[in-house]
Amino acid sequence: MVDCARANASAGVAIAAERCGYGSDTVGFQSALRSACAEMNVIIEGLSDLDDEPSALRYSESGMEVAPDTPSDL
Repeated sequence: MVDCARANASAGVAIAAERCGYGSDTVGFQSALRSACAEMNVIIEGLSDLDDEPSALRYSESGMEVAPDTPSDL
């Protein structure tokens, strides 16, 4: 359950619920997800807590990235 939710977290609650076998029952999906996480001693507020993909809002930085063109230029 948690693995499926985590894999689909970036797609949003409705799509994650559908892909994890809950169809359009997003409330049931979120309830089951919280229960599954609680059994693992993991507290989440919502599906977004499982999202691994960095978002621009979460990681807003000013500046620029500096890197070599190729690994051999290191």
